[in-house]
Amino acid sequence: MKQREKELEHRLKTDFTFFLSVIWKYLRLPPPTELQKDIALYLQEGPKRKIIMGFRGVAKSWITSAYVLWRLYKNPQVKVLVVSASKERADSFSTFTKRLIDEIPFLNHLKPRRDQRDSKIAFDVGPAAADHSPSVKSVGITGQLTGSRADIIVADDIEVLNNSATQTARDKLAELVKEFDAILKPLTTSEITFLGTPQTEMSLYNKLVKERGYKVRIWTALYPDPDVIEKWQGNLSALIYDKVIRNASLAGTTTEPSRFPDSDLAERRLSYGKAGFALQFMLDTSLSDADKYPLKLADLMVMSLDLKRAPIDLAWCNSADKVLEVPTLGLTGDRFYSPMWMDKEMAEYTGSVMFIDP
Repeated sequence: MKQREKELEHRLKTDFTFFLSVIWKYLRLPPPTELQKDIALYLQEGPKRKIIMGFRGVAKSWITSAYVLWRLYKNPQVKVLVVSASKERADSFSTFTKRLIDEIPFLNHLKPRRDQRDSKIAFDVGPAAADHSPSVKSVGITGQLTGSRADIIVADDIEVLNNSATQTARDKLAELVKEFDAILKPLTTSEITFLGTPQTEMSLYNKLVKERGYKVRIWTALYPDPDVIEKWQGNLSALIYDKVIRNASLAGTTTEPSRFPDSDLAERRLSYGKAGFALQFMLDTSLSDADKYPLKLADLMVMSLDLKRAPIDLAWCNSADKVLEVPTLGLTGDRFYSPMWMDKEMAEYTGSVMFIDP
């Protein structure tokens, strides 16, 4: 091998951002943006248990697929497990990874041999030694996780609306991901990476950070206002944080001008609505549930009533001494309150009104 080729191979194996740039070139894509390179750097240098929260369309799944290839390129004995909320989503990740091996010349040596596993849901790379576990395997979060072994676990969009809408569903999801620690090999090079966007204030990702030792890095679509930047609790990418702290006029402008101009994001904000945009593009869970569910328990006045008549006038309050100590199924901190004052005069009901929480 010529000296120049050796130097190129060395750089490909030691610098993931360079490897990503080469992959992007083969795919005939524009060079990775500054933000995409920042995500790539976090994948390479981040902690063993990490969460990548990037806005919709930033290409976090594509970048991580390239990262899986990079790890296999460096060491073909690595085992990767891809898990998503649905098996179809997980299969799409592994299928894309396999296609890159087939289509990019310098990765062709990773193609499965005839005597190896070779399907979109489980395949081996050519140099891999015989093993119970395939080089890359994809599975849904409710699929057969038990018995798998992996050096790298990629949880791609593990939390979706269908499995996080209720506390019961969130608790079930939180239990399912505990299996990852049984699957992960006890090696210093092993890692678990979550990719996704939060669906609720009580997101699984928040739980993983607060209770299970994961670190999260956040890439928003717009530069946040420095006055409210504490909402991200110090988890914003330094690339975004440092720029907006140095230049507050950037607040509200796009972090990806070459791919998502301000006009495009303005249209998306209008289409998604305030709460949807805050979650999907700003990764802000601080007020997401309050915005998504405007009918709150605290808005109600709860009291004992006759079936035919009630006080003609009431005064609402949310004072601590008026909290009703009864079971609630509302959001964190939401409570039932009794009225502050009730008129002694009674009257029969004249009608009924029902509100549907949107």
